[in-house]
Amino acid sequence: MTTAPPSITSRNAVVFLAVVAAGAAMYFARDILTPLALAAFLAVMIDSFARVLSNRVPKFPQRLALPMAILLSLLLFGGSVWIVVDNGAEFVGQAKAYAPRLNEVIAKVTGLVGVQVPPTIDDLIAQLNPQQYVGAVAGSLQNFASNAVLVLIYLGFIVASRRGFSRKIVALFPHHAERDRSMALFQRIRNGVEQYLWIQTVTGLIIAIAAWAVMALVGLDNAFFWAFLIFIASYIPILGGAVGCILPPLFALVQFNHTLLPAIILAAALQVIYFVVGNVVLPRMQGDSLNMDPTVVLLSLAVWGALWGVTGMFLSTPLTVAVMLILAQFDGTRWIAILLSEDGDPSGEKAVSHGPAGVAKQGSARKRPSLKKGA
Repeated sequence: MTTAPPSITSRNAVVFLAVVAAGAAMYFARDILTPLALAAFLAVMIDSFARVLSNRVPKFPQRLALPMAILLSLLLFGGSVWIVVDNGAEFVGQAKAYAPRLNEVIAKVTGLVGVQVPPTIDDLIAQLNPQQYVGAVAGSLQNFASNAVLVLIYLGFIVASRRGFSRKIVALFPHHAERDRSMALFQRIRNGVEQYLWIQTVTGLIIAIAAWAVMALVGLDNAFFWAFLIFIASYIPILGGAVGCILPPLFALVQFNHTLLPAIILAAALQVIYFVVGNVVLPRMQGDSLNMDPTVVLLSLAVWGALWGVTGMFLSTPLTVAVMLILAQFDGTRWIAILLSEDGDPSGEKAVSHGPAGVAKQGSARKRPSLKKGA
């Protein structure tokens, strides 16, 4: 039996301690890092909008691409807030009117398990003692408002400082070879995040539109609001699909308390929609772009959710892709990147070095990445 050389053992121990220390630092500094991560995420989205406008819209002025992208992003953000505020109040009002129906549903469920005197919704609320949660809810709303302002401040500074990015790269990496490698790494991370955003947005829209059609067909109240929530939840891997499949049928049980048919139709239709999108549409769009093991996707959701809460869940996949690409650049951490990847090639070097397509990629890789503004 042979043991690993002390140098390798020591290096792996240092890597392990560094990962633990980094996780602890991200957890304790989450109030500072989560707004910064969201701002960087929005900055990537705005930059993607700007490049789409300048490259794909005929004769669109390049100087107006970034301001127009910022305007579009603000309009999308404001529209989302308006949808939540406008439909959320109506949803809460209808939920109060459903209290008698909810009592009937509770009575049926408790009767199936042998409870003689079923509790009412008022009894359950009294037992929960919602007054003790008022302070926590108020604090959460205050934190949300302050974090939103902080995200916008970070975003403004990130957008303003993007002009000096190329000069910083030149100063950090004076040698062309190092500069090319760093720019190639940055572009891979940016392309991975952009493709993830594009895939989740398109598949989320497909699911939301199809779900809205089914919910409108069965007559579910607030169908548009439910479809919007399904679209937002689609950015959370795995959990978003579970929420979208479970909550609308449960709400249908309360609304249509005299029949189970609408809830059954809605549950079956949503399952079919998620199955088709997840097994037919998503693989065709995604391909091997993210190159992440499915188990790692689930694990990253749990890890980033434990570190940064809901924000970490939204950003779990792009953050893990970025971490995997960065770890693949160093010999001491490359083994972690290999474990995170799906095919054992986190940096895509094997795809580049084999086959005629790889030759073409090699030729393009020799070209020095552009350091122009917005590159």
